[in-house]
Amino acid sequence: MNEKDIAFASIRQLANLIKQKKISPVELTKIYLERLKKYGEKLGAVVTITEELALKQAQQAEKEIMSGKYRGLLHGIPFGVKDLLATRGIPTTWGAEPYRNQVFDYDATVVKKLYDAGAILVAKLAMVELAGGMGYDDADASFTGPGRTPWNLNYWSGGSSSGSGAAVSAGLVAFAIGSETSGSILTPAAFCGITGLRPTYGLVSRFGAMALSWTLDKLGPMCRSADDCGIVLSAIAGYDPKDETTVKKDFNYVKKSLPQRKLKIAVIKGTTEKAQPEVKKNFEESLKVISEFAELEYDVEFPDYPWGAVVGTIIDAEGASAFYDLIISGRVAQLRNKRDKIGGYAMIQVSAVEYLNAMRLRKKMRKALEEFLLKYDAIVAPTRATVAYPIGVDFDKAYPGVSGGPALIPAGNLAGVPAICMPNGFGENNLPTSIQFMAKSFSEKVLIQIANAYQERTDWHLRRPPLED
Repeated sequence: MNEKDIAFASIRQLANLIKQKKISPVELTKIYLERLKKYGEKLGAVVTITEELALKQAQQAEKEIMSGKYRGLLHGIPFGVKDLLATRGIPTTWGAEPYRNQVFDYDATVVKKLYDAGAILVAKLAMVELAGGMGYDDADASFTGPGRTPWNLNYWSGGSSSGSGAAVSAGLVAFAIGSETSGSILTPAAFCGITGLRPTYGLVSRFGAMALSWTLDKLGPMCRSADDCGIVLSAIAGYDPKDETTVKKDFNYVKKSLPQRKLKIAVIKGTTEKAQPEVKKNFEESLKVISEFAELEYDVEFPDYPWGAVVGTIIDAEGASAFYDLIISGRVAQLRNKRDKIGGYAMIQVSAVEYLNAMRLRKKMRKALEEFLLKYDAIVAPTRATVAYPIGVDFDKAYPGVSGGPALIPAGNLAGVPAICMPNGFGENNLPTSIQFMAKSFSEKVLIQIANAYQERTDWHLRRPPLED
């Protein structure tokens, strides 16, 4: 394998190369560090390259592996994290000018767990300022500038885990950690043509992560394949006494084929009604592939509730509380995006009554969605109705006449249920399209099995962006 092939290899492939001593953790780390330096800034994907720490960790991993102390598939594998996760002694900027020099003296639980698995931190990755909580309306919403999808540098890599999506897609890291409050793993995964997994709320500790919305925030893996997501989720999931919202459940992943019985997957009605033609066509082609291993039930009505409005109210109220000092101090004026400079003032106007009504309604909506999901192994829809947005254009003006169909992303986040998305073709301007599966709480294993089955029959996840062409 040449260096480029190695950079785009899966975690299993890299682990095999390390175990067979065909590459050392130090050599592998240097490959990714070079790519981060070469493409990171061009993609607006990187805040800090952690070279000194990475080489130290790589030497340690090499020493351990050589002496027979192999920790598992992530031992010696380089990764990046969204820059809202605390890393001891390294800036954690939250993508925002007011926090540009912020340094913590501890590691987030997810970071610590990955270190314990022997993984190597090579970069803190760019993100939309404050994870998009202030209502940004175009791609230029981080002090590092707009994130760019490696498939076409004039288009956005998606938010708010913009750097995580671009870095994985461009082969700058073997995998990354993103966060999702309402779409921030799935959207950049879709726009960058990679696989993203949003875990069940409470499965992964958020200790050491920036809080935007305490009752909605989730951390999850962004990888090249569903199998990679399973490997990473195994390492980061589990109860953490430092995060009282975590559940006493572990996630142990072993790659398995589908169960003997045919899985039942619901195709949501109207999901491509106002989508771009290529999104619709690629989704229909995907359904043919899925029908090879699952029973599809078509035109299933999705529970009709004001998913987006309720999520919006909760994020506004909880985000205003999280960033209250920043807002009332006027330092929000230092933020980059024009909407972000003023959005906080509207957020603090959300009344306690509005918030409590949203939370009361949320309980009823969550119950309705969980009951709906119990009827199926999973539901399927396009991840986004469009390909990536052009940079320099307000989001609402990017693709007039196209709207998102049923609100799976806000609904899934409101209820805290898991989803996985992966590339399923290309649309306008050679930009990736994507498909998502969603299921009831703690169904990550089934979702990964379904996604693995799809990826075993297709090669979209193996395609590489034309960065070096």
